[in-house]
This record gives sequence, C-alpha cells and structure tokens, in this order.
Amino acid sequence: MDISFLLRGLIIGFSIAAPVGPIGILCIRRTLTQGRASGLLSGLGAASADAIYGVIAALGLTLVSNFLITQQSWLRLAGGVFLCYLGIKTFLSKPSENVTSIQKTRLAEAYASTFLLTLTNPVTILSFAAVFAGLGVAEETNGNYINPAMLVLGVFMGSVLWWLILTGFVGVFQSKFNPDRLKWLNRISGTIITLFGLVTLISLKT
Repeated sequence: MDISFLLRGLIIGFSIAAPVGPIGILCIRRTLTQGRASGLLSGLGAASADAIYGVIAALGLTLVSNFLITQQSWLRLAGGVFLCYLGIKTFLSKPSENVTSIQKTRLAEAYASTFLLTLTNPVTILSFAAVFAGLGVAEETNGNYINPAMLVLGVFMGSVLWWLILTGFVGVFQSKFNPDRLKWLNRISGTIITLFGLVTLISLKT
C-alpha cells in the first residue's frame, strides 16, 4: 500500500470539486436557506458520484466508461432538463421559516439530487482518466487494487474537504439573510441554475 496514492487522490478530488458550477450554486443556496447540513449533504452527493467515476477511471473499466461516453448525449439531456427543473423549483421556492425544522426527507433529497446530477455528466470520467493517465496510475498499480482503492478514497476525501470548507464558510453568513434576502437568493440562484441547464441543452445541438 502506497500512501502517496491517497494524497494524490485527495488533491485530485479537491481540484475537480472546487470549480463553482451548478452544484456549487445549489450547495451555497441550500446552506443559506436550509442550513449547513443540507448544503453539506448536497456536496456529499456530488462527492459520491465523483468517487464512482473515480473507480471506473482508476480500474480502467473501459466497457462501462465507453458506454457512458457514447450515451452522453442522453445523459446530458437528462442533466439539462434536471437542472432546469431544479432552477425553476429554486426560483419559485419560499424561504423556510425555521431552518432547524428541515425534515430528513429533504436532507435525503438534497443528497440524491446532486448525486444524480453529477452522474449525468459522464465527461467527469474523461477528467479522471486524463489525470490518472498523467500520473501514470495504470503503470504503477500493476494489478494491485489496493493502490487504486486508496486513490479513489483520496478523491472522495478531497471532494468532501472542499464541500466542508465551502459550506462552513458560507454558513457564517447564514444569520445575515432575512426572509426578503433569502427570497432574492432563491430567485438569483434559480436563474443561474436554469441558465446552466439551458446552456447544457443548447450544447447538445452543436
């Protein structure tokens, strides 16, 4: 077992999760409107999906990755529609009066929505595959599955670390958002997420 695989995975997972896209917007909005738990679970959903794609890339599951990539148009279509749905739902949602009353079902929904949304972007496999190839992971493992497992664990931990930092930082400002500001936050977040969805759908024609 080579601990360097864990460290490299940590850096890769953090780097891939860090760019703020629709998932980041969702996490920020949910942290401010529903609390840190909702925002963090949204991030964990994305981290779990990243880990799955990391497994596929690290173990070189060519059949699975090729299938996902060949079906990426349908997956991106589903992702685009889902983003538009989440954007409109966010835009129209009313701020919660009591953050502590968020039900477990809503927390589960927060996790599941970002998990599915991340899975609809199979291009993530290409990102992991390119990074792993650049690091020479395939040559270094030599059929040893412990090192790839350490790498994937590192990817998951790196992604989780980013979401912990993001939700922790954003959560500091939660008390400054009154219902009126939260309403505008929902509208702005909903508009941005919907635009991400529309861009995804439009890109299917190119």
